[in-house]
Amino acid sequence: MKNILCILFLSIAGFSFAQTKNFIDQPYLETVVTVDTFVTPDRIYLSILITEKDTKGKISVEELENQMIEKFKSIGIDIEKQLFLSDVSSNFKKYFIKSQDILKSKSYYLIVSNAQTAGMALIELENLGISNVDLAKVEYSKIEELKVELKSKAVFKARKLGEAMTKPLNQKLGAAIYISDSYKDYTVNSVSAMQVRKSSSSHYATSPKVEIQFEKIKVEVEVSVKFKIE
Repeated sequence: MKNILCILFLSIAGFSFAQTKNFIDQPYLETVVTVDTFVTPDRIYLSILITEKDTKGKISVEELENQMIEKFKSIGIDIEKQLFLSDVSSNFKKYFIKSQDILKSKSYYLIVSNAQTAGMALIELENLGISNVDLAKVEYSKIEELKVELKSKAVFKARKLGEAMTKPLNQKLGAAIYISDSYKDYTVNSVSAMQVRKSSSSHYATSPKVEIQFEKIKVEVEVSVKFKIE
């Protein structure tokens, strides 16, 4: 049995070596191309913490929660699809402020698709006295389609580059014999990705306007292609 396994292993190793040898023996040109772009995030996660401390215990967490939900509905937020409890295992959390005081809290994730809606949500939360709001992360919903598009552009560019390099040698670029790719995105999952600026652009405005800008997400694809030289 050991002899059979040994022969099988040698056969596989010999086959792999032959493939590698054949690949190296033929003349080829390798091109490495990087293509990148920037996209505006369209899936923005805001972390919201409601605590009795926000109102110094005058309004319960339940009341604050109901007020927040009504405010969100008034600005067009779909509560069932965009607002989620961040810890469904424990509906309420309790923590100590002093040795004798226990306050209740509740945490959520609000998902919005643009900076304008995020700004309106922040205004409503501020009006309710809810100040524990952070940017959890930002995403681009069509990232998979974008990666395919960028890889296609990179391969096309690699072919053009290979043709430009072989033409002065009076040689012809043949078929691709090896292709590999890698992908990077530079998503910033922190509050540094969000810039908030308040301004009262009109004296008729009843409350300051909140302008929010999000850093664009850089998406980068690298493609390595080996072409036969004919």
